[in-house]
Amino acid sequence: MRFLAATWVALALLAGCQSPLPTREELAVLDYGPRPEDYEKIVRDYLRTRLVEPDFALIEFKAGPKPLYQKETVLRARQYGWAVCVMINDKDRRGAYEGFYPMVLYIRDGKVVAANGDGLERAAGVRYAHAQCRELGYDAP
Repeated sequence: MRFLAATWVALALLAGCQSPLPTREELAVLDYGPRPEDYEKIVRDYLRTRLVEPDFALIEFKAGPKPLYQKETVLRARQYGWAVCVMINDKDRRGAYEGFYPMVLYIRDGKVVAANGDGLERAAGVRYAHAQCRELGYDAP
């Protein structure tokens, strides 16, 4: 129990160690590139190798693409690009649907350069994805 409490305190301290917000000048020099017209295909191609059953996964595009900047923290690098909010319902290893969860993908130069809400970071990433979907105009449940 004591270890669990210490772990939570350490994570809270790490989460609080964020870099300051970027200035307008810093944001102005970021190159988002042209708006990706084929963003749905880019996202589906990226997810194909990351989903358990990509042919049966339900992918709903909810918002974007819009330019989005995510500041750097101790736990993750700075991310920016044309962000797309999607809700995903994939099957688990037993073949049952797991339920929808949000994911935000950042696209630059025709490819996904970062994502929140998948992989090993899924627990923390889903929290970021909820906030980013809201920024993009969709309030994920």
